[in-house]
Amino acid sequence: MIYDITQPLFECAVFPGDSQPEKKVLQRIENGDMCNLTAFSMCAHNGTHVDAPYHFVNEGKGIDKVSLEKFIGPAYVSTHNGDVTAEDAEQILKTAASSYKGSEKRILIRGDAVVTLEAAKVLAKAKVDLVGNESQTVGPMEGPMAVHLVLLGAEVVLLEGIRLASVSDGAYMLNCAPLNLTDTDGSPCRAVLMDL
Repeated sequence: MIYDITQPLFECAVFPGDSQPEKKVLQRIENGDMCNLTAFSMCAHNGTHVDAPYHFVNEGKGIDKVSLEKFIGPAYVSTHNGDVTAEDAEQILKTAASSYKGSEKRILIRGDAVVTLEAAKVLAKAKVDLVGNESQTVGPMEGPMAVHLVLLGAEVVLLEGIRLASVSDGAYMLNCAPLNLTDTDGSPCRAVLMDL
């Protein structure tokens, strides 16, 4: 089975201060045009999106330079509400590693969770490829910079704004490949999980 864990773009949650995605109808067949044609504008971090290291690390890789292997492969979904502590992160990694080989490389946190700085350090030290969550930011809303610096500085990409309500805890195959946007700090993606 395939689970779409992506927000609808034009109705998505937006991080405070970011622009809202906008859709503009350019042509419509019903108006006598040859085809239907739509343009849109958006922030690279609207809705369900991935962060490249360059988002917070000026010398970091842009989204086009990050290996696609970070975004595609086994992943582990773990439910957590509240602050994710260092101990929580260690337990999630341990459970993932025993669940399905490689799923400890991509950790998706289901629920109203905030990755703490201490948890970020554990995940960075473990050399995970990706950390995802349902919030529009992995760190605390009021101060996400420190958590981003630790994870993105270790080349851990972030998948933010996912929707996991229809997914149970466990191992899946993840695909959240970004658009190939040259020298960009992030990208929207169509994130899906597949049963293994």
